Amino acid sequence: MTSALLSAKNLTKRFGGLAAVNEVSVDLWQGRIHAVIGPNGAGKSTLTNLLSGDLEPTSGQVLLGEQDVTGWTPEKFSRAGLGRSYQKTNIFQPFTVWENVRLAAQSRTPNAARWLSSAAGFGANNERAGRALEMAGLAQRRNAIAGTISHGEQRQLEIAMTLATGPRVLLLDEPLAGMGTAEAERMVQLLLKLKEAHAIMLVEHDMDAVFALADQLTVMVNGQVIASGTPAQVRADPTVQSAYLGEEEH
Repeated sequence: MTSALLSAKNLTKRFGGLAAVNEVSVDLWQGRIHAVIGPNGAGKSTLTNLLSGDLEPTSGQVLLGEQDVTGWTPEKFSRAGLGRSYQKTNIFQPFTVWENVRLAAQSRTPNAARWLSSAAGFGANNERAGRALEMAGLAQRRNAIAGTISHGEQRQLEIAMTLATGPRVLLLDEPLAGMGTAEAERMVQLLLKLKEAHAIMLVEHDMDAVFALADQLTVMVNGQVIASGTPAQVRADPTVQSAYLGEEEH
């Protein structure tokens, strides 16, 4: 592979006089989990929004492979192979688990909104949905109503819906938030399984999970990168210890 699947080059987002993200560069590679950490307000979610098209950068560049995709809409990013999850779980709660994932798969069908056709008749969509459910560990829960399953399973469902769209890049914003120990461990194992075929950027506050998962770490404070490297390099960085990791130990 000659280039990262997704790159940010000197990405900046200003809201008035505030630089929420300031000259940030990251590269996401297939087979690696790149974690972005930092205290609240560091700019992590803003960076994710810039990389997914939810926000347009003030300056800088976003590359999908070697293609400049700066300013693309979220839909165009999604159709080009980028999937993301949000801090707040984003599912159709009255529908079954299967219906949620099948709807996501259907979004990839030309003329997806065929109101007079039965969704059950679209074999390719059903195959994609079935693979996504299996991959996310929810095959046995396919008939459950999404609003009744556990919080951890709802987060798995959101990832299954993302997988059903066929992404190569996954941007995951706090996928372990609010989970108990057992649910968090299941999510860690799922992400380790997914990284082989995907480039993953993980925004997360659970430091145990971050250091169990990350191949590369970027640490942000006040919209700026203060350190980037392997987990061992970041752990040893005195600036990080005083600005972030040190705070977490108290």
